Amino acid sequence: MSQSGLTAAAQLYDQARQSLAGGVTAGLRWHPYLSRPFYASRAQGPYLYDLEGERYLDFNMANGAVLLGHGHPAVNEAVQAGLAAGILTASETEHHVRLATTLCRVIPCAERVRFAVTGTEAAMVAVRLARHVTGRRKLLTFAGHFHGLAEPFLFRPADQTGSGLPIPVSGGVPDTYGQDVVIVPWNDPDAFDHALTRHRGELAAVICEPVHYNAGCIPPQPGFLAYLRRRTQEEGIVLIFDEVLSGFRMALGGAQAYYGVTPDLCTLAKAVANGLPMAVLCGRADLMEQLSPGGPVAHSGTYSGQLLSVLAARATLEALEAPGVYEELGRRAERFYGELQSIFDRAGVPARVQGLGARFGLYFGRREPVVTWAEAVACDQALHRRFVLGCLRRGLYFHAYAGLPGHAGFSLAHDDDCLDEALTVIENVARELARQREA
Repeated sequence: MSQSGLTAAAQLYDQARQSLAGGVTAGLRWHPYLSRPFYASRAQGPYLYDLEGERYLDFNMANGAVLLGHGHPAVNEAVQAGLAAGILTASETEHHVRLATTLCRVIPCAERVRFAVTGTEAAMVAVRLARHVTGRRKLLTFAGHFHGLAEPFLFRPADQTGSGLPIPVSGGVPDTYGQDVVIVPWNDPDAFDHALTRHRGELAAVICEPVHYNAGCIPPQPGFLAYLRRRTQEEGIVLIFDEVLSGFRMALGGAQAYYGVTPDLCTLAKAVANGLPMAVLCGRADLMEQLSPGGPVAHSGTYSGQLLSVLAARATLEALEAPGVYEELGRRAERFYGELQSIFDRAGVPARVQGLGARFGLYFGRREPVVTWAEAVACDQALHRRFVLGCLRRGLYFHAYAGLPGHAGFSLAHDDDCLDEALTVIENVARELARQREA
């Protein structure tokens, strides 16, 4: 990043703080290692461009929302068609029906779908449905899993056992809301079983990220998702997969298709419309038909299924359904993650690479597999900071999340040449980090 670019960004941030709360339009837009946002002027394919027009190979991809790459031609064409149709809002069209039909075909649990705007909204409606059909109140979640910024999801466990009353992680959330929330460690069947026994007859739903991408990338241990499925069925609990991040990431049908475990409900968002605001709630027909107008569970919204997003989603799914897409994605991912780990190992930099499909996590300060949230947050954030800033100086963009492991990823626009470019940059940064450790 040039000195003039740094100055322009600093000046813009000073101006932003005079009108925007915290100087940003969303909390996580603030880059903790830059102490300001990264200001983009445009994006194309695998690249971001800053205020000065300098190019960065993007390994954030809109927090994972842009799976096809920035400015994908088919998505752009679909949005243009929506503009020509008058930017229809609060209207049903044939495109809504066709998109829903496609989703019911490709997502294993989807017998019915409903469109929403954000992943938070979809998750809240899923929980509302579960409470209605079970007549129970409590919700079981897993430590560190992210399901949006609504009150039921803004808690952390009081201790590692999950036995204490959860603690709010945001101001304005009453402690008493935690009475309906149970939090246990991910990949721990014994802790899960203990919670089911302790709260038997009280749990309406179990919700999880089937791949814990919010912590970088922590896959389920072998058989763990199947165990959740079996035990929730035995206890009459609704199982919800939050596939906002995992949806379409490693398979067209998401993690549920990849692992062969079908939940009762699932949420989708980020990648479904390649960057346009779109969320989806999918699930069993008998559950979904409880939504209004046919059932008593409220859900509606002026911007639910906004036409531009629906058309973008149709174009996105058509691109993802092309023959060989996921075979090629898997090949690139396997090669990239393997070579990335080799770079750190050769340089003597303690770092663990974990990736599945198009998203991955980097865990500095350890070489052992990361299987829980506690292990993820215990990693070396100072070393991660030096890595990210070193990459930024060389034109490789990683976002960072204050105090959180965070996740990174690539898109279908990242071909082998792009990935090789990234590996070259990362090798130079890794050598720099090794020299700093020796000094």
